[in-house]
Amino acid sequence: MSDSLHLTRNGVILEIVLDRPKANAIDARTSYEMGEVFLQFRDDPELRVAIITGAGERFFSAGWDLKSAAEGEAPDADFGRGGFAGLTEIFNLDKPVIAAVNGYAFGGGFELALAADMIVCAENASFALPEAKLGIVPDSGGVLRLPKHLPPCIVNEMVMTGRRMDAQEALRWGIVNRVVSADTLMESARELASQITASAPLAVAALKEIYRATSELTVEEGYRLMRSGVLKHYPDVLHSEDASEGPLAFAEKREPQWKGR
Repeated sequence: MSDSLHLTRNGVILEIVLDRPKANAIDARTSYEMGEVFLQFRDDPELRVAIITGAGERFFSAGWDLKSAAEGEAPDADFGRGGFAGLTEIFNLDKPVIAAVNGYAFGGGFELALAADMIVCAENASFALPEAKLGIVPDSGGVLRLPKHLPPCIVNEMVMTGRRMDAQEALRWGIVNRVVSADTLMESARELASQITASAPLAVAALKEIYRATSELTVEEGYRLMRSGVLKHYPDVLHSEDASEGPLAFAEKREPQWKGR
């Protein structure tokens, strides 16, 4: 692992800090390493939630490293098994990721945040997809995920003009969960992560699986898929030890002891 990533295990929570001065831009090597980290997080039975943030106070990430691009790195370079920034193309990650956006999230940095399950951002955060101004398109999820959050006319304005969206506007549109002061950003992200870990791990995994499998379906089709037995986690959670432990703990007025099975 290079010096570009700092990893901290805080119990069942993994904290990932992207540290590439000055703008936390991501080249192919860093992207590859980020992907390996997210895949290890996926496969580690002891970890339940990840928090991704940027070093410093100004940039979460400026996205693709344009210096590397100028030196010949192509837009369709091999960015690793997780796609650009290591997370944008992992489609079987059934553990939550929180993006703690500590400043500018531009281009691939915004796409990285959009690939997370929740976003907590500092008051000075801003978001943009300026790729069209560089002669490319935001094809690391921006052009696919942003339309799921915003009306078409707002998406078109952002991707075709590259205009910035500040933290409060992002909150109004529901792109971010919380806007907090910069000095409480990580505290707020850790609080959210802890709230997630209070829920049963199998239930959280089943929720992510159901969202992913039914996002393009009608409600009726979604029901049909859930009842079909083809999902992995949903049938398991219905007959799990945790499904018995939850009601029992409630009746006994104590905190549940989740086993993840």
